Amino acid sequence: MIKILNTISGKKEELAPMDSKKVRMFVCGPTVYDYIHIGNARTFVFFDVVAKYLRYEGYKIDYIQNITDIDNKIIEQAQKEGVDSLEYAKKYSDIFKEDMLALGVTSPEYKNATDHIPQVIKQVQTLLDKGNAYTIENDGIYFDLSTFPDYGKLSGRTSGMADDAVSRIDDSDKKRNRGDFALWKFSQKSDPSWPAQFGDGRPGWHIEDTAITDKYFGPQYDIHGGGQDLIFPHHEAEITQQEAASGKKPFVKYWMHVAFVVSKEQKMSKSLGNFATVRQLLKKYPKEVLRFYLLSGYYRSPLEFGDKALKQAEAGVGRITEFVQKLNLSDGNGKENIEEASTQSQKQFTEAMDNDFNTPDALGSVFEFIRTANPMVNTNSLDTKSINSVKLYLEKVNSILGIVTTDKKEIPEEIQKMIKEREKFRAEKNYEESDKLRDKIRSLGYEIEDTIYGPIATKQ
Repeated sequence: MIKILNTISGKKEELAPMDSKKVRMFVCGPTVYDYIHIGNARTFVFFDVVAKYLRYEGYKIDYIQNITDIDNKIIEQAQKEGVDSLEYAKKYSDIFKEDMLALGVTSPEYKNATDHIPQVIKQVQTLLDKGNAYTIENDGIYFDLSTFPDYGKLSGRTSGMADDAVSRIDDSDKKRNRGDFALWKFSQKSDPSWPAQFGDGRPGWHIEDTAITDKYFGPQYDIHGGGQDLIFPHHEAEITQQEAASGKKPFVKYWMHVAFVVSKEQKMSKSLGNFATVRQLLKKYPKEVLRFYLLSGYYRSPLEFGDKALKQAEAGVGRITEFVQKLNLSDGNGKENIEEASTQSQKQFTEAMDNDFNTPDALGSVFEFIRTANPMVNTNSLDTKSINSVKLYLEKVNSILGIVTTDKKEIPEEIQKMIKEREKFRAEKNYEESDKLRDKIRSLGYEIEDTIYGPIATKQ
């Protein structure tokens, strides 16, 4: 039984799709005006895992992610560089998709905002016809929040709060209500524009998502995900415009939000300049290490970013990879049977994932099993049945989490022996000899870093 902590109710609820075993899921994608940073990637990797786990558990998944390729930020950056804004967006959209593939994110189907202008126009016209929207001359079309009493049910806000007017393109001083938001912005000089019966222009930020989901999923669907910074105003606005347009509630059954990656307790963001791009990090670490890092914390809790965390992820991946490599060398001529422990670990993995996709607990179950199985693998004492069972289990884990790498940094056998000997001294609390070995290893050109997953060696 899969349970999801639903943002809108604040409770864990059993997953019961509207259409039996078919799950329709939408996740807010990037605004493509720059390289994505590791904070953005946390959301995309997490929902990639959600989709893969649900598919593994027998659900049919329709997973869509939008790409915002028309926005103020895109226009501003394109103008700075003296290029066409749509071409500029296409460039960074392609880069985003390349980075996602490099991170092993393969589950979503991407939909560009600019490919769905007819759907946007249709929804804006519906809201105008129903009296939920109004026109501000030489500005745009806005949603009138006084016509939607349920506004604020996701975020717990009201339309009169001080910062409810804050969004990307809804800062007009002629709005009827402070929180009214733009559905459509009329053409401005040099901005991209599309013809519409109510005035040429471009979509507001919020309406592209509901126009896309209404086309492919209809007015209601199962799961909507995104970063926690999108709860307000973006997701609140989505609920408001979609439920007003269709008259059907709820717009979405389960809301899931991923917490920030933080750098020294600050949200990682381009505006603060404290971010590392995915492209930069992939030059230093394999995708499996970055995925392990991003999945090492519960998705609704902040995740600390830094060299220490990445080194721990590197050691964790290394430990799993080493175990898999040794397992592949086992000949199955031993007599030890470990199927029961394998079955128990798989049960724990599933229980963790069923409990609101708790990836750190799922990873913990894998490492607990490796600790149990490692001595038998090291001595080549497992029987064939056990080896096959363990391989199937780890293949399952990897198909969902994507954390087992085939690339292993070659550490000379001499260094590996000294590392193991040092670990023995550390276990015996013989720190004097342990430190001597560390110094010797360093003199040979390798640094040792002790992590929660064991020691990791890197060439100086």
